[in-house]
Amino acid sequence: MSIPTILVVEDDAAVRRGVVDALTFSGYQVLAASDGAEGRELALTAHYDLLLLDLILPHFTGFDILEALGKVRAGQAVIILSAKGEENDRVKGLKMGADDYVVKPFSARELLARVDAVLRRATERQPLVTSLEVCGRVIDLKRAEIRIADEKENLSEREVSLLRYFLANPDRPVPRDELLRHVWGIDPHKIETRTVDMHIAHLRKKLRDDTQEILETVRGRGYRLASS
Repeated sequence: MSIPTILVVEDDAAVRRGVVDALTFSGYQVLAASDGAEGRELALTAHYDLLLLDLILPHFTGFDILEALGKVRAGQAVIILSAKGEENDRVKGLKMGADDYVVKPFSARELLARVDAVLRRATERQPLVTSLEVCGRVIDLKRAEIRIADEKENLSEREVSLLRYFLANPDRPVPRDELLRHVWGIDPHKIETRTVDMHIAHLRKKLRDDTQEILETVRGRGYRLASS
């Protein structure tokens, strides 16, 4: 899987711009549409991983788009963007196949957490990658080891879980908060910890990756595992 692409269909310019900016800053590729006609066209024809969909749109409603998706792209990951007081509409959208919803006004932090969760569930439905050869190192999760020439470094259970998450999200900078949530099961906003950084440092030592050629720190965005 490459860097996830997210399609945003939202007619409110200020909301759309804020969502696009937050997603782009977090490392996602973003497509955007400002009305139901453009949104429906992109939803049915573009290549993307997740759709953020407003329900009340000009030309075609969010329900129209969900109905069309159900016919040609069943199982497409969708998060509904809805206003307060639209509970019945949210329930209808969920019954039509949406995965989740966020209620306007929402914070960037809440939106990104929902996006992260839905993308993770979609990732977990894909075949699991268990090994990778990069820069002369073989990362073998089944054997819980890293092999470099004739030498071997054993991996802890946590290191295996961390590498498995990177392998499921190749070529994408993974934020520290996302790793804390999904590898450690910790709410990053309720505790301060340097455990991610410590584990990354240990993995780099085992990979002999002094130059961060394999496990790269992407400033302000997270960590990325090289794919080849």
